[in-house]
Amino acid sequence: MTLLDELTGPRDLAGLTDEQLHELAAQIRRFLVASVSKTGGHLGPNLGVVELTLAIHRVFDSPQDAVLFDTGHQAYIHKILTGRAQGFATLRQQGGLSGYPSRGESAHDVIENSHASTALAYADGIAKAWAVQGDSQRSVVVVVGDGAMTGGMTWEALNNLAAHKKLPVVIVLNDNARSYSPTIGGLAQHLARLRTARGYEAAMHVGRGILERTPVVGQPMFDALHGMKRGIKDVITPQGLFFEDVGLKYLGPVDGHDVAAMEDALRRAKALRAPVVVHAITEKGRGFAPAETDEVDHFHAVGVIDPETGEAVSTSCGSGQASQTWTSVFSDEMVALGLQRPDLMAITAAMCAPVGLEAFARAYPHRFVDVGIAEQHAITSAVGMAYAGAHPVVAVYATFLNRAFDQVLMDAALHKAGVTIVLDRAGLTGDDGPSHNGIWDLAWLPLVPGVRVACPRDATRLRELLREAVEVADAPTVLRYPKALVGPDLPALDRLGCVEVLRRPASTEEAAAVLLVGVGPMAQVCLEAADLLACQGVAATVVDPRWVQPVPPQLVELARAHRLVVTVEDGLRSGGFGAALGELLRDEAVATPLLTCGVRDPFPAHAKREALLAANGLSPQAVAEQASQALGRSAISRESVVTFNS
Repeated sequence: MTLLDELTGPRDLAGLTDEQLHELAAQIRRFLVASVSKTGGHLGPNLGVVELTLAIHRVFDSPQDAVLFDTGHQAYIHKILTGRAQGFATLRQQGGLSGYPSRGESAHDVIENSHASTALAYADGIAKAWAVQGDSQRSVVVVVGDGAMTGGMTWEALNNLAAHKKLPVVIVLNDNARSYSPTIGGLAQHLARLRTARGYEAAMHVGRGILERTPVVGQPMFDALHGMKRGIKDVITPQGLFFEDVGLKYLGPVDGHDVAAMEDALRRAKALRAPVVVHAITEKGRGFAPAETDEVDHFHAVGVIDPETGEAVSTSCGSGQASQTWTSVFSDEMVALGLQRPDLMAITAAMCAPVGLEAFARAYPHRFVDVGIAEQHAITSAVGMAYAGAHPVVAVYATFLNRAFDQVLMDAALHKAGVTIVLDRAGLTGDDGPSHNGIWDLAWLPLVPGVRVACPRDATRLRELLREAVEVADAPTVLRYPKALVGPDLPALDRLGCVEVLRRPASTEEAAAVLLVGVGPMAQVCLEAADLLACQGVAATVVDPRWVQPVPPQLVELARAHRLVVTVEDGLRSGGFGAALGELLRDEAVATPLLTCGVRDPFPAHAKREALLAANGLSPQAVAEQASQALGRSAISRESVVTFNS
């Protein structure tokens, strides 16, 4: 039986020797590679925090002390050490272990989040509440990646923490010089300079040990030396220490892969009973050669891979033909547009490769900007670019645009700025859990005056709509698509304004009973639902609005000509496109009943996208069944009215 097999919780770590800790770290890495290679997940970030997390759980008493992980994808080791190793066979699978901290899984998981730069604000609030309650024995420990330091909320929290000298908050700055990709910005440069000055803390610690053993004069001499530390640090790191300049205590840099060194630094930090930064230097992907040598992201997130080589393992059982993702289609089109439009600029928030801007960045480096984890800044900076004559394209995950609602509203819309926002991972994304689903944008974007929102149904429409979007110079435009493979192109039979007709009844004499309105990729679902309805003798028309905001007026007359309108969207049912169409139909006195099919659960648990679609009534079978039932209710309602009137 291995040390890992015998581990039941953090307190089992207390009696381990240095040699046993070293062996346990190796066992954890082997276990992690073997497990994540089968399920997929965030491998690189967790390989980099093995020793760091071991040290935290040896120094602090979770859950009595609150241990928080910013972003949360670096919490796998925390899960293992808190008794959840057996669950890793089900990692990120429906009903299994979450890929992020989850309060439903363990009392050791204090917050469940996958949006970066938030944990320090949580820590500030927890520590202040404990202080008010007179609880002075507990500590708050926050593991913050250096990439999260590019986010605005981090700076707001640091500003507040620096003003409260007696809050026992230990900020473990996990510095691997990367967020998803290399960390950018002035702080990243400052941390890089600090990495070259590791000698300061070592010299101070050794000096303290020598002087404290010197009779009579030892401690006074050390106190005097410690009082001179500002000058000493200025000599070793003449650029100065940002954290101490703003009022936070600072320890480091410390080797984050040395358990003993990390423990020592954390014990000193804990004893200070004040906000303190412990600067740990780590290596993303540590201990797994393919991750260590991966230049793109050190295996930040992987699918199913070969545990020896790190090569992707295909899980497809299809024809073997290569399929494109929505992201790759966008990537190719951006490069082509960049060649034709010298005014086109591209912005990302620390996610260059995931959102498909890597090729654009290589082709036009002077027109590419990575702002770090700062979506709010990205939008307002883009508005400035538009004012100066450029047309910026801001590509972010749909869920992360929620942070920038104010900037989209008060900066982009108010100024009628020609800014295009591309939302990757829109709709139900699945494996990464509740906070990664991009299901809110279609509900809140209609609140933004003048905004135009496009939803492509296939690769050809993505290219067309992106080109249409960047032509708009007097209003913000939004283009959204899911995390999925692109299906086959769905040709149109006819076009009414921006609305394309994809299906009509087979017979010209036959009147369609149902109008199915598919939003983006849901057009394919509507076509399949129409086939199922046809088997029941119900004729359906299928249309794709292409631009869903503002709602195309052509849908009004189409709705009048049918007995039932059904909207199908991969976003929240409440307040989404269907709700906006319903408002328009009421304004135009259209009496046709409307059935809106959309996401019902705003925080669905992690599962495959297909499973989540089915659970929310968005499969072809579910849509056809709902439409058939609604038609039946509509017929009964009309018969009741006729009987009453007679």
